[in-house]
Formats: sequence, structure tokens, C-alpha cells
Amino acid sequence: MNLVLSVCVVALTSFLCVALFYLISSIHKVQRVVKMVEGGVTKAEEVVDLIREKVKSGSAYFMVLGEVAKRAMEYFFDKTRDGKEQASKTKTKGRR
Repeated sequence: MNLVLSVCVVALTSFLCVALFYLISSIHKVQRVVKMVEGGVTKAEEVVDLIREKVKSGSAYFMVLGEVAKRAMEYFFDKTRDGKEQASKTKTKGRR
């Protein structure tokens, strides 16, 4: 009976050691995967931050360009309006 118990204890111990080895191996693999995912997330955050900065600076440039375009259009509309007014004044002067 003692021999059977000792063989069972040795078998159980061997099984537990193998199971513990595979458990630790799996946890180590999961840790590596988590580190890789963290690296990917960090890189993605950096890309998003870079894009956000580019959009902010780009929107500032677009606002400035929009204002310049608006003023240029106003300038040209004023010039064309002044040109039409002067042309109509010269026509009325010739009729008198």
C-alpha cells in the first residue's frame, strides 16, 4: 500500500510540475503579447498626436489663408466697382 501511495504521489507531483511549467510558459507568452500590444498602442497614440498637431497648425494656416482670400476678393470687388463707377462718370461727362 505504501508503494502504491508513493507512486501516486510521484505521478501527481510530476503532473503538477508539468502543468505549472505550461502555465508559466503561457503567462510568459501572454506577457510578450501584451508588451507588443502596448508598443503598438504607444505608436498609434504618437501618430494620433502628430496628426492632431498637424491639423491644429493646418487649421490655423487655413484660417489665415481664408482671411487673406476674403480680403483679396473684397479688394478686387472694390476695384471693379470703382472701375465701373468711373466708366459711368466719364460717359455722363461726354453727354453734357
